[in-house]
Amino acid sequence: PLPPLYPSIMPSPSVVLATAGYDHTIRFWEATSGICYRTLQYADSQVNKLEITPDKQYLAAAGNPHIRLFEVTTNNPQPIMSFEGHTGNVTAIGFERDSKWFFSGSEDGTVKLWDIRAPGCQREYESRAAVNTVVLHPNQGELLSGDQNGNIRVWDLTANACSCELVPEVGTAVRSLSAALDGSLVVAANNNGTCYVWRLQRGTHLTTHFEPFHKLNAHNTYILKCLISPDGRYLATTSSDGTVKLWNLDGFTLERTLRGHQRWVWDCVFSVDAAFLVTASSDSSARLWEVSS
Repeated sequence: PLPPLYPSIMPSPSVVLATAGYDHTIRFWEATSGICYRTLQYADSQVNKLEITPDKQYLAAAGNPHIRLFEVTTNNPQPIMSFEGHTGNVTAIGFERDSKWFFSGSEDGTVKLWDIRAPGCQREYESRAAVNTVVLHPNQGELLSGDQNGNIRVWDLTANACSCELVPEVGTAVRSLSAALDGSLVVAANNNGTCYVWRLQRGTHLTTHFEPFHKLNAHNTYILKCLISPDGRYLATTSSDGTVKLWNLDGFTLERTLRGHQRWVWDCVFSVDAAFLVTASSDSSARLWEVSS
């Protein structure tokens, strides 16, 4: 197959759009003109995921089985830090809001926590199945992971333990998780094309309680990414059917279907103001869409 691309976007005033994939490069783009202004070589493996730190200083690239950290604003072609410890493809990566630590998930069945200034893994959680997706709850105190066996687990970082387990469909891989920025909703997308939506409520002992809210049959085949927009209005779903769908979270009605990609659409990211959506596909292209038009 042609290389999937994985986009990561950074908000204005300095909008940075980066893509990577199976061609062993990371490319930085001018979002409005589509001009590539910087290319980094990533020789060791394909790139599975990209994430930019909230302070916009660094770009993390998840490979197989390592994670590399690059500087965003310099021309330094070399990673400034390498994080070793996973033994399989790193499938998920993300930062806490102060950019001090980050988390990762891997096909090796683990979720790991890392200090951005230290090379070794600080903490590890065992999911017992290949991890496809990990997100940080906006409270910064819980990680949510989804795995190939269909399990969603909540990892309480204070108690350092699994506080909750959800299995929306036994044996159906959870492909992607997304949490609303206000902490009100979590969406899980699976290999059957279904999105499960929960309302989040704080229970006793500060653990999150999941209240089933909606089941959305979004696609007829794999959903590869689901993402709630920063303003909480839309849910984007990308699929192996080559389409991207925008759903209105008020009523879960289909707002638009974005067509244009020729192959599987693996990833998407909203601009910080939710006005634009960038999608990336194994047709070797990334596309910039206006959400409102």
